Amino acid sequence: MECFSIEGNRQWLDGGAMFGNAPKSLWMRWIRSDIQNRIPLACRSLIVKSEHLIILFEAGIGFYMEPKLSSRYGVEGDTTLLLKNLKKVGIAEEDVNYVILSHLHFDHAGGMVPAWPDINKADWSPHFPNATYLVGKTQYERSLSPHLRDHASYIPTLAEKLKGSGRLVLLDSEEPKLEDLKGWLTFFYTNGHTPGMMHTLIKGKRETIFFCSDIVPGTAWVNLPIVMGYDRYPEQTVNEKKIIMERAVKERWLLFYTHDPDTVASRVRVNSKGKYEADEPLLKMESYHI
Repeated sequence: MECFSIEGNRQWLDGGAMFGNAPKSLWMRWIRSDIQNRIPLACRSLIVKSEHLIILFEAGIGFYMEPKLSSRYGVEGDTTLLLKNLKKVGIAEEDVNYVILSHLHFDHAGGMVPAWPDINKADWSPHFPNATYLVGKTQYERSLSPHLRDHASYIPTLAEKLKGSGRLVLLDSEEPKLEDLKGWLTFFYTNGHTPGMMHTLIKGKRETIFFCSDIVPGTAWVNLPIVMGYDRYPEQTVNEKKIIMERAVKERWLLFYTHDPDTVASRVRVNSKGKYEADEPLLKMESYHI
């Protein structure tokens, strides 16, 4: 299998929000901030190509927000960069067979919707018209009835549009329901960041990739106590990360990061202080065979 990291539109979010209760004096060692205290964040997708399938993991933030919101979140670019960057590796949106969305927050699913101002048209359809969309059942239900605290994280009508396509499959088990994904993709779910966030373990002949999504946004969050202020249940995030890191070290997983501004993926090790840290970083995946 062949893997490609696909960069989408970047965003700039408040560093304090991204690092929770970690003080700036600590997190400024890991990442730079601008004059507004915002830090740069990738919104990265992963393409996995097998002999007969093209699978897209997440769609980034896209460029669907109206200008005021786009400025608030520091969204870069003037169109949806995911589609442009897919073309650079020879993939049109019609070529994608599956889109796997870990959750439906706007910075992970925004690339599914038309760019501004076309998002305002009532008859829009999600991108990737030939793809089956895979979403965790619990997360999908959360997006339909969010809490006041995370209501703004969801794109209005996206869930309904995905269902209306007739190509939405909701998952609630480790094994995929689709025969052509069985044996090399498995799913498991976390609830610390958002209910029912779905992570994919991609098992190749050479190695295994773990798609982190927001439980480990980047290398700075590999350290167990470092979690986001956006997490619904921070202590649960820590507990869930511990399980992931134990397996990542033991089984030599390659962790794929959606938000790290520089590092696409890395392995994990335990350092001399007994803490987990990123190891063997990759700055790009291009025709990366697993």
